[in-house]
Amino acid sequence: MCGIVGYVGENSASPILIDGLKKLEYRGYDSAGIAVSENGKTDVVKTKGRIKNLEEKLEEVGGLSGTVGIGHTRWATHGAPTDVNAHPHKGGNGRITLVHNGIIENYIELKTMLQKGGYVFVSETDTEVLAHLFDYYYKGDLLDAMVNVMKTVRGSYAVAILADDKPGTIIAARKDSPLIVGLGDGENFLASDIPAVLKYTRDCYLLEDNQIAVLTKDNVTLYDTDKNVVKKDVYHVTWDVEAAEKCGYEHFMQKEIAEQPKAIHDTLSPRIKDGRVSIPELTLTDEEIKNIGKIHIVACGSAWHVGMTAKYIFEDMARIPCETDLASEFRYRDPIIKKGDICIVISQSGETADTLAALREAKSKGAKVISIVNVVASTIARESDDVIYTMAGPEIAVATTKAFSAQLAVVYLLALRFSKAVGLLPEEREKELTKELMCLPSQIEDLLNLTDELKTLAHKYVGSDDVFFIGRGLDYAISLEGSLKLKEISYIHSEAYAAGELKHGTISLIEEGTPVFAVATQDKLFEKTLGNIKEVKARGASVIALVTDKHASVSEFADEVIRVPVTDGNFLPSLNVIPLQIFAYYMAVLRGCDVDKPRNLAKSVTVE
Repeated sequence: MCGIVGYVGENSASPILIDGLKKLEYRGYDSAGIAVSENGKTDVVKTKGRIKNLEEKLEEVGGLSGTVGIGHTRWATHGAPTDVNAHPHKGGNGRITLVHNGIIENYIELKTMLQKGGYVFVSETDTEVLAHLFDYYYKGDLLDAMVNVMKTVRGSYAVAILADDKPGTIIAARKDSPLIVGLGDGENFLASDIPAVLKYTRDCYLLEDNQIAVLTKDNVTLYDTDKNVVKKDVYHVTWDVEAAEKCGYEHFMQKEIAEQPKAIHDTLSPRIKDGRVSIPELTLTDEEIKNIGKIHIVACGSAWHVGMTAKYIFEDMARIPCETDLASEFRYRDPIIKKGDICIVISQSGETADTLAALREAKSKGAKVISIVNVVASTIARESDDVIYTMAGPEIAVATTKAFSAQLAVVYLLALRFSKAVGLLPEEREKELTKELMCLPSQIEDLLNLTDELKTLAHKYVGSDDVFFIGRGLDYAISLEGSLKLKEISYIHSEAYAAGELKHGTISLIEEGTPVFAVATQDKLFEKTLGNIKEVKARGASVIALVTDKHASVSEFADEVIRVPVTDGNFLPSLNVIPLQIFAYYMAVLRGCDVDKPRNLAKSVTVE
């Protein structure tokens, strides 16, 4: 959520800041601004709306000159999206300029204290408190002021600050909100995420919690809150800049849907050797796996749907009890965790605030934590006992596709590993299943050829006000994801229901012409789901059935039929999700929605 960029060097800062902000648009935002310093004076231009609105405003004022600056895209929390509430904010008499990601929890008491001291507030934001507080503590030493601010505030933050009397310097800090420093030659950079600086450098410092960075064009020094210098390894980015570009696709989401075969292959292939699963990152021994009392799975959004899927698969294949929790609920229900329990946390970014908090809750209660994460060296990855990286590469679209699929691939690997450890997976069966797994990429390639068919389907239903998804077991878990994809990018009201629950109330929502996606791919549950299809059809629903190639009888009861290849039932979620993603994508395109940046949403949710 939100995005920070910073630049100090010998080149004009303004175009570099704008370019960096554009690379961070995927994080979600509703206003943007930049501040550039020159000759001891810092000018700010900011506006609600998109970066193109900021560019227009910059053109109106004749641009900003200077070689040092900071920029920001804001996702509103405290105060509506307005020009005044947009970042950067000024502190004191204007000598301090600040941008901030996160939430300051004690901002009300700090604001009261500062107002009594004569500080005047012009915005509704918690961020302005930081700007004034920094001014309050600033006596000419940037590091002293930053340390005092960090010891005073409660909450999450990544901040970058310019002081008029310290030309050529940016000071920045982080706690529970990502921030990186890009290292250049005669110039240095600051950003919330790597894509913002990848055009200029591949070498970065990945700041950890309670670390401070002081940047000049020729030097970067890192400190802790005791003002000790911190030595840190340089992280070298190995993926190409093209991975964060559209490469001819109309949208990042379209590109990332097409990249799923590669993401799954790259996630699976290093961990399957001669037909056997090998997960070197997993330190659990067979004995420890046998003694797992319960698996606690915590995640948010689409990752929670992966967790729902994992629950079914772990319990079926390894017979280990599982609970799947929304991370935002997990720590507040005082979860019961016993010796031998493990916690699996799932996060694309590795910075999801609620998931990180749940991880810490689980560790505090004695659970061993295994994380499934896409971003190397992210906070969740660093704080886990074991981390299994998905190999999806950078995912830019807010609505996840390839990261979701890569997370599912890791779930399959863990399920096989656990099943083998508890003695439920004979060697020959393991070879059969790993062979099935390695066929998934090519099967998904075939499903990507359904694009025209699904686009036609979208044309038919694009005017719908409501769309429902039903399924049982694993089909229900993937229905949740199909529904979320549709609602988050097309803004059509959509709900997913366990098909057996229809008659307990929700069937009252079905009326003539209501589109219902019926996911019916599980052999053991097919006839049951077929009965639910008949129920909604009898009440006027237009049924789109998603079935496997071997299910022929559904055509009699469905208006449309989408078929996926046959694979082991536990692996079908990877195939089922593909047509649901493509359908949602075209529904959004046909409705003229901003597919990659849906309204009010953010890619990485770094506030609670």
